[in-house]
Parts: sequence; C-alpha cells; structure tokens
Amino acid sequence: MDNRPIGVMDSGLGGLSVIRIIREQLPNESIVFVGDQGHFPYGVRTQENVCQLALNIGRYLMTHDIKMMIIACNTATAASLPTLQKELPIPVIGVIKPGAEAALAQPKHARIGVTATEGTIKAGAYPKTIHELNPDVTVIPKAAQPMVSVVEHNEVGTPKAQEVVNEQLAIFKKQPVDVLVLGCTHFPFLAKEISNLLPDVKLVDPALETVKTAKQMLTEADQLTSSDQPGTMKLYSTGDFQELQTGAEKWLPGDHFTCEHVDIPGD
Repeated sequence: MDNRPIGVMDSGLGGLSVIRIIREQLPNESIVFVGDQGHFPYGVRTQENVCQLALNIGRYLMTHDIKMMIIACNTATAASLPTLQKELPIPVIGVIKPGAEAALAQPKHARIGVTATEGTIKAGAYPKTIHELNPDVTVIPKAAQPMVSVVEHNEVGTPKAQEVVNEQLAIFKKQPVDVLVLGCTHFPFLAKEISNLLPDVKLVDPALETVKTAKQMLTEADQLTSSDQPGTMKLYSTGDFQELQTGAEKWLPGDHFTCEHVDIPGD
C-alpha cells in the first residue's frame, strides 16, 4: 500500500474533468493538481515550450512526494510524455493512448472524429496513435481552440457555449463520424452542447480510460492507498487561483479541497 498522493497537471481548468473521475473511481486517493493558468493556453505554444512547462510542473509535483503523475492535457501529453517518463522516477500517464483505445473499442468506429486544441491537432498524435492500433479506420481531426476558452471563462451551459460548439464542430455535420474523441480535457464539460449538435455520435472522454489505466497500474504495483477515508485534494494555479477555485466548486460539488497560487517557471 502507498498513501502518497497522485499528481495531476493541466494547462488550466480542464484537468478537473480528470479529477472528477479519479474522485469517482479512486475516492480514497489524495490528489495534488496544478492548473497552469499562468501559461495558458498550451494549444498555441510550440511543442518544445509545452514540454518544458510540463517538465517544470512534474518536478514541482515531485516535491509533494507523488507516487504517480497524470498529464491531464492532450497537448502536453503529445509534447512531453516520453520526456517526463524518462526524467521522473515515477509512472507518468498521458491521455492520448487511452482515448484512442476507447474510440476503437466502440461497436461502430469506422470513422473517428477528433476535436482538440491546435497544438494537439498539429502534433497529429491522435491519428498516429489510432492508426498504429488500427490502420483501416478513417480519422477526421478538427482543432477547436475557442471551445477551451468557453470552459476557462465558466460559460458552459450558456447560449454562447452552444454557438461556439456549433461553429467549431460544423465539419462533423458535413463529414459524419461514428465516434468523436474529446481530445482536450476541457471538452467533456461541453458534452451536452456537443450532443445537441451531434446527437447520433458516440462521445469518447479519454479521461475515463486514463483513470482506468491509473487504477490498474496502482493495483498491480500494490500502490493503492490503505486509507478508508476520502483522499485530500490540493489544487494549485500558476495564474488566478480564484478562477480555479470557482471551477472546482462548480465541477467538484461537495468536495473538500484547498486552492492556492504557486509560482512555477515557464522556461
């Protein structure tokens, strides 16, 4: 048994969608989360810069004696996963491979759509990973950077949110898909708006599969916590921690957490 916390990082509030699932699946595990709002958004940064940001956060999380790190950001996963796995002395999990596997596990998956940030789409991480697993499927990627801002500004559920989703994902009305991978951890918060636009499309949230992978790895390594009490949750923002706190109060209702600012260098 291992009572050390799980470290989680994201470019902003999107990682709360992963934490929400950790709390459902592993409620007794403690969590330390960094939302890098001070350097948001990642989707328009270079791969090299995102990799350095993620590595700096990983090193900071190590000061909290974490036992595992989850990169709850598709852009950061694409840019930094191999580097963090090499540089950090703990298991590091990204969200892209679990998301690709979940899409291919759907009964109908001949045509798979992927919506993500500009950085994730430019990196080509999802088409590459999906085609490595099954070269016969068609993958249609679409960057939807403005949808990230809708979530960061707490505009989910508003007419503006639906308007942005309709505009950004219109391609999937013209080029229908069986499955749509929500390739940014911000996007599950817009699932209702996306389903309004694409009611017959199966939405895949990579966070679900990522947490399953984390649970399996911790179980096999006998590193699940021995505590039978709800885990503690420490949230840090490199930007305005009050925005993170507002998001956490909305997306993790009833959960107890601390939230504060932290300075982590950008290069």
